Amino acid sequence: MSEPRPSDRHDASDSDGTFEEIVDEATQRDPDLAVIEAGSRTLRTQSGPAQAEAVPARPADPETDRALRAVEQELAGRWGETKLEPSVTRIAALMDVLGEPQRAYPSIHITGTNGKTSTARMIEALLNAFELRTGRYTSPHVQSITERISLDGAPIDPQRFIETYEDVKPYVEMVDAQQPYRLSFFEVLTGMAYAAFADAPVDVAVVEVGMGGTWDATNVIDGSVAVVTPISLDHTDRLGTTPAEIADEKAGVIKQGATVILSQQPVDAAQVMLKKAVEVDATVAREGMEFGVVSREVAVGGQLLTLRGLGGEYDNIFLPLYGAHQAHNAAVALAAVEAFFGIGAEQARTLDVEAVRKAFLAVLSPGRLEVVRSSPTVVLDAAHNPAGAAAAAEGISEAFSFSRLIGVVGASEGKDVRGMLEAFEPIFAEVVVTQNSSARAMDADALAAVAVEVFGHDRVQVEPRLDDAIEAAITLAEEEAEYAGAGVLVAGSVITVGEARLLLGRR
Repeated sequence: MSEPRPSDRHDASDSDGTFEEIVDEATQRDPDLAVIEAGSRTLRTQSGPAQAEAVPARPADPETDRALRAVEQELAGRWGETKLEPSVTRIAALMDVLGEPQRAYPSIHITGTNGKTSTARMIEALLNAFELRTGRYTSPHVQSITERISLDGAPIDPQRFIETYEDVKPYVEMVDAQQPYRLSFFEVLTGMAYAAFADAPVDVAVVEVGMGGTWDATNVIDGSVAVVTPISLDHTDRLGTTPAEIADEKAGVIKQGATVILSQQPVDAAQVMLKKAVEVDATVAREGMEFGVVSREVAVGGQLLTLRGLGGEYDNIFLPLYGAHQAHNAAVALAAVEAFFGIGAEQARTLDVEAVRKAFLAVLSPGRLEVVRSSPTVVLDAAHNPAGAAAAAEGISEAFSFSRLIGVVGASEGKDVRGMLEAFEPIFAEVVVTQNSSARAMDADALAAVAVEVFGHDRVQVEPRLDDAIEAAITLAEEEAEYAGAGVLVAGSVITVGEARLLLGRR
């Protein structure tokens, strides 16, 4: 395996005291900031402390596995996640008949284009470190549908997933009968998550939008903290063709009196978010101004960070993830948890730094620059748009000293595959194009036609089957001497990465 190499590269910001002045000014400006102070510290006697988990495999018990497959089949019979009717009418109706379970706990709501799931996992880890029971709802899943609903840092147990579905099914059918369109796959899962969180019960929910914000099914919660990760062009057919248009849709998660944790954004997107915040009397904390990455250096297995939060500085934080983008996600996650506890507006203090260090040390983000094999090193990354590909390319170039890198790319229809391939082109010696088993997978030959335009004929190989593509890439990597340091990066889609993970024996 090619070991990550040390680096003295740092991202520094605002070392002249301006940061403290801004925080002080913001605190004085809005003393009535409506941030929920975590008061319900339910004892976690049933689940114990959160444990880092791998992506779950299929249930070992045959009966449970059959029951889970039956639920998956029923859900698959509904509208898929790419077929949308932009409205929260159906999910609101479901919440009504379920007794508004989403009102039983405070929520942190996360939108943006890239980095949402990693940021959600970091927020969850931090909240768990402060003895709060958490529910996390993210999408899509890498391997198992149960990953989408997590309790206390671990995917919901398959049996509990099945029971939750059976509990809400009669209410789902009731709403189906009353609406012009049946509830979609994503809407039913969202209802299940909110019901499971209320039943647990959790102290706080960490909720990632599926797409957009205003009409996203998750947007029946009133998040006291709204997190906006970097916005770039994706789902342009549904959300808009400019960062500003996309930001306008995503700004719908910002609720009256909330705190907005705003990552670094394109100027036009930031302007939209700030305007929305003014309209609903929300307070905004901006990366690079009120919080951010003070310094970072690459280390074996991840990176060492100093972060500036809303309440002060946190040093010697080891994050076992690669890439500058993950450092920025960590800063956003830290600020979000500080805001949840009222730090920066109601309180001038930091969180317990040891708890913060332990939380970040335990963070996992499967399929995000994840090493799954050595000799040669195989890395998986779920990048599926140009911005994600650029971040992955920068991260792998910084953290690994590959002498030759072979790409395996399988994309979904409707994505900006040219932009994604152009982002990868400088780091790939050759690329093997393929397709995953999803009905939404882009045909390998069609993807190859674009790849040839970007890479040239001599650097493109086509293998329609993913297993053959991975084998071909490994063979190309092994053409160099055994210790030459060649590697393979599999990317292009979360589904491609999930299937590659299974093929390479990860659980």
